[in-house]
Amino acid sequence: MNRSTGWRLATASFAAVVLASAGTACSSSTGADASGGGSASAGGTYTVWDPYPQFDAGSAWAKLLDTCGTQAGVQIKRTAFDTSDLTNKELLAAQQGNSPDVLIVDNPVVPTLAQAGVLTSTKENKVDTSAVSPNLLAAGQSGGETFGTPIGANTLALYYNKTVLKAAGVDVASVRDWASLTEALTKVKAAGKKGITFSGIGTEEGSFQFLPWFWGSGAQLTHLDSAQAASALSLWTDWVKQGLAPNSVINNTQTTSWQEFATGDFAFAENGTWQLANAKKAGFDYGVVPIPGMTGGTAPAPTGGEFVTVPVQKKAARYGVSDKLVSCLTSADNSYATDTTLSYIAATPAVQDKQAAADPDLKPWVDAVKAAKGRTSDNLGTKYPTISEQLWTAAQAALTGSKSPQAALSAAQSAAAK
Repeated sequence: MNRSTGWRLATASFAAVVLASAGTACSSSTGADASGGGSASAGGTYTVWDPYPQFDAGSAWAKLLDTCGTQAGVQIKRTAFDTSDLTNKELLAAQQGNSPDVLIVDNPVVPTLAQAGVLTSTKENKVDTSAVSPNLLAAGQSGGETFGTPIGANTLALYYNKTVLKAAGVDVASVRDWASLTEALTKVKAAGKKGITFSGIGTEEGSFQFLPWFWGSGAQLTHLDSAQAASALSLWTDWVKQGLAPNSVINNTQTTSWQEFATGDFAFAENGTWQLANAKKAGFDYGVVPIPGMTGGTAPAPTGGEFVTVPVQKKAARYGVSDKLVSCLTSADNSYATDTTLSYIAATPAVQDKQAAADPDLKPWVDAVKAAKGRTSDNLGTKYPTISEQLWTAAQAALTGSKSPQAALSAAQSAAAK
């Protein structure tokens, strides 16, 4: 499961979240411990927490952290946590006045930490975000202020099987909106193959995958039961009813959905940038196109990826070095290397262009990221988890046939409003 969509954001009170954080950190082999930066002496050791336990001390990522520390004249003590643990660990550390100097955290979590008073704003810590694409930066904004800067982004698009489409007589260039996509799926089914697979599971992954269709209809997360929202959910349910999408989408994660596409029987699969390496190993010719909006154009897909943030410290004098560390980690050269490692699209247009020039396969992903939207954007902030839960609940009810799309979304809106 992609780490950027597997986040589990606590919706209980601050105290309840802290009490729930009894899990053990998944640390890298850097010798780091869970000690925060608040107790370290300025100019000596600075602590960094990240959600990349897959990268050990010998990795390019760990070496970059050390290099940035050296350039700033300090030593880096790094701890890597699983994404699902990191939020609670930081809330507990903040309560104890022991936060790390630099925290790299999944972007939907940023507004929650900001509202809890855990993070400094870029106005306070002087991190420069002027080169970052505004649509990506929006995920880390709350109350008119910005809390951190994205290290990169991933998002969703449609992978397609060139062989399947050719056999069905479908030109992918004809797929420009929902009607033409559905027509293509119908032709594929008539040719004896399968249409489209996606993840409609009753978790954040389900909401994440539904959002491009939801937003692509013109719907807004503050109005779940709009006619536009119902049209998006009807699209999904009609595909299942007509056999253009399998019943398995009801329980599919993004991983199991990808496994279906990898069989070579499906024309399309909704999935993310993180599957690009697997696509190259699939054994058949594939392509990628952005998810179309209802009447055309590129639908806004949700952004995944992490923000580099600076937590509140007892000694404000530490922020100067923290700023240098953040600037180093997100510089053009370093972000290009890091985003390649993470299969991310860069957060700045200049580096995005460099990625697309170096690897033409990334061009559709750059386009998708340019149209993408943060899940907590539109000033939703900490309201998003509640809204998202109702959205995936509605999708489940409609896909299983227990409620019509409109009835499911009306119930979702009523529950979210409470």
